[in-house]
Amino acid sequence: MYQDLLVIDADAHKLENPLILRDYIAPEYRDRVGLVVDSLGDQRAQIRDWNPATGAYDYMRMFPQPQGLGKGGFRNLHPETTLGAMFNRIRIEHMDREGIDVHVIYGTLNLIFSSILDKDLGIALCRAYNDYITDDCRPYGDRLKPVGVLPLQDVDEAVKEMHRCVEELGTISVAVAPNLPVPHPSAPDAFPEIRTCKAISHPDFRPILQAAVDLDIALAIHGGPGSYMMGGISDHTETFVLTHVFVQRNQQQHALARMVFDGAFEQFPTLRVGFLEGGCGWIPDLAHAFHEHWEKRIRDFDPQHPYRPSLMEFTKLMIQEKGGKDQINIISKARNLFDLMWSAQHDPTKIDDASLFEHSDLRHRDPMDYFERGQVFASFESDDPGPSYMAYAMGETGKRIPCFSGDYGHWDGVLTDSVKDAATCADYDRDHLARLLGGNALSLYGDRLRKSLPQSVLVGTR
Repeated sequence: MYQDLLVIDADAHKLENPLILRDYIAPEYRDRVGLVVDSLGDQRAQIRDWNPATGAYDYMRMFPQPQGLGKGGFRNLHPETTLGAMFNRIRIEHMDREGIDVHVIYGTLNLIFSSILDKDLGIALCRAYNDYITDDCRPYGDRLKPVGVLPLQDVDEAVKEMHRCVEELGTISVAVAPNLPVPHPSAPDAFPEIRTCKAISHPDFRPILQAAVDLDIALAIHGGPGSYMMGGISDHTETFVLTHVFVQRNQQQHALARMVFDGAFEQFPTLRVGFLEGGCGWIPDLAHAFHEHWEKRIRDFDPQHPYRPSLMEFTKLMIQEKGGKDQINIISKARNLFDLMWSAQHDPTKIDDASLFEHSDLRHRDPMDYFERGQVFASFESDDPGPSYMAYAMGETGKRIPCFSGDYGHWDGVLTDSVKDAATCADYDRDHLARLLGGNALSLYGDRLRKSLPQSVLVGTR
């Protein structure tokens, strides 16, 4: 605890112990997953995937992607947290030292599972990880809360695995990738090097969202660099520094925008979604952009009655612009230009094209409603000032979105004084601080987390 306030790390990480995880993988897939050392001497996971070019299981892939556009991490073991991320005895010692009551545990290698082209291998790896992480956390069940991972390659299997995770294994939530890589329509033969994506809000994935609502659990969206998922700007950078600057934010921004404008939040008004490891300071700006575009291009926009000035007014302004010389020629040119720009050859009321009515089914719902009714959460790390200005930008709503995360186990996570630094970043009142350190995480993860905690630690939470 911090000054008697509950502290939940809403996005801590496991570095999967390969010697143990391998034992959980179904025997028929075990020899297709291994570890290799790349040309720089760094360890990578090597997966023998399905090859779209040959139709065989001979596509050797390394994760995180070792080089090229969208390059993944390297030399990324944290000197303070690597051992604790692998061995829970050390993790608990660190939690006690820093005053962290609960770690919500996500994986590291598992962040790439939805990039695997072989559907059956992806499913098998998700099942193996989920069994592994629940066994790993069980001896410390009051402190470590595992989150399962779902295979987006097969929606039916993802829904089944969600139920198994929550109802049989006891995970408090499930994680999904922000998008599923799919072939780019202009270069289908170049996949996966050239790709686009199917966002988590896509209609094909709605059964996953429905299952999360039915189980009353959070849907945790977690991306990763070097994973072959669509990464926005990071797809066009070739150094890890630049890739990492953009990848998590861009993946989460894309996922959030699609959840809003694809109507997923509208269809599932009680769905809670965590957008993790991408910070939170960008949310007010993006939320404003959502509102502005909804207001001006959806709510008040009438594509069948576009603006059309009068010919007389247009001609008058043309004459004034040219100083009144050679008016006959100007009038002729004005008429020609007017006809070119505002020709009546296409009656807009007769055009049958759905693209004229972008997102018109959301005409009566301001995107800000989704933030205000508590469907959107995001994590922030101890050195992130985002929560301190979200309240200014979004009022009370801005206080209810950010969830503390030390990003324990990853290279950029902070251990020493992580809670203290987050708490003292600004002059928070006690209620606001209680939300940031633990209350918002409780709201995100809901009763699955709340009911698993001793009542003594819940005093003063909301």
